[in-house]
Amino acid sequence: MSAKPVILVTRKLPDAVEARLKRDFDPILNPTDQLYSADELIEMSAKADAILPCHTEKFTADVIARLPDNIRAIANFSVGYDHVDVDAARKKGLIVTNTPDVLSDATAEIAILLMLGAARRASEGERMVRAKQWKDWSPTFMVGTQVTGKRFGVIGMGRVGQVTANLARGFGMEIHYYNRKQLSADLECGATYHATVEDLLPHCDVLSIHCPATPETTGLLNAERLAMLPNDAIVVNTARGGVVNDDALIDALQSGKVYAAGLDVFNGEPDNIHKGYLQLENVFLLPHIGSATQETREGMGFRALDNLDAIFAGREPGDRVA
Repeated sequence: MSAKPVILVTRKLPDAVEARLKRDFDPILNPTDQLYSADELIEMSAKADAILPCHTEKFTADVIARLPDNIRAIANFSVGYDHVDVDAARKKGLIVTNTPDVLSDATAEIAILLMLGAARRASEGERMVRAKQWKDWSPTFMVGTQVTGKRFGVIGMGRVGQVTANLARGFGMEIHYYNRKQLSADLECGATYHATVEDLLPHCDVLSIHCPATPETTGLLNAERLAMLPNDAIVVNTARGGVVNDDALIDALQSGKVYAAGLDVFNGEPDNIHKGYLQLENVFLLPHIGSATQETREGMGFRALDNLDAIFAGREPGDRVA
C-alpha cells in the first residue's frame, strides 16, 4: 500500500477532525496551537504534500512563491480565503479550497446576537452587573432601541446573508438587500432588491454585512455611505473587517449618526484593533467567533478533508476556489 499523503495542519483542530486526519492521512499536527511564522510554515512544508491552514495564516504571493514544489494544495479551514493570494496560487499550480455552507447557520446566529446586543446595550449592562454598579430601576434606565418590525438590510445575500435574513424575519423585520445579482423569487422570500449599495442604505434601520473581502469591497462602508443610512441605524459586521472604514464608522458612532454597532471582525485583529472601538460604549464586540460552535467547527474540518480526499484521489474538489 502506498504511503498516505502528508498534511501540514497549521492549528489545533477539533478532536473528531484530527482523528479522521490520522486515519486517512499522515498529518503534521499543531497540538500546542501556536501561530507559525511564514518562515516556519515554509520550512515545515518541505515534508508535506498539502497544507490545511486557517485564516490566521497569510499566504501572500511571496509566501506562495517560496513554498516547495511538493505542496499540491492549500485546503482552507475557513469559508473566506482572502488570506490566500489565489492568483499567485494559480500561477504556481496550487489547488485552493474553502469550506462554504457549513458555517452559515452559526454565523447568522452571531449576526442576530450582535444586532440585539448593540440595540439593547447588552455589553454595557453586562459590565454594570459584574462591577456591581447596578443600583436601581427607572423608566429611563438603560433604554435601548427595538428592532422588531424595522428594516433589515443585507450587503451580500449569499448563504450566510440569506440565513440571517430569514432569522430577522422572525422579528417581523422587512428585508432589503444588495447583491451582485438579484436572487430568484424563491430565494428572495419577499425581500426587496436594490441594484447598488447606495440604493440600499437609506432603507436600513439595521445594516448587516455579509460580503467577502475583495479589492472591490475593501473600505466599502466609508463616510460617504454611512451618511446615507437613516439616523440611528445599527451596523453589524460578521464578514471581514476590511469591508469597513474604521475611522468613518467610529466618527458616525461618536456623532450619533449610527446608534450602535455589533462587530465580530476587525481590521488588524486580534492585536491591532482600532482603539476607538474599545473606548465607545455603543459598540458590542466579539472576538471573531461567528463559526465557533462544536457542530460548525467539526463540519468545517470534515469539509476541508473532503476536499483533500478528492484531490489525492485525482478528483476535482467540490469547494475549489483556485
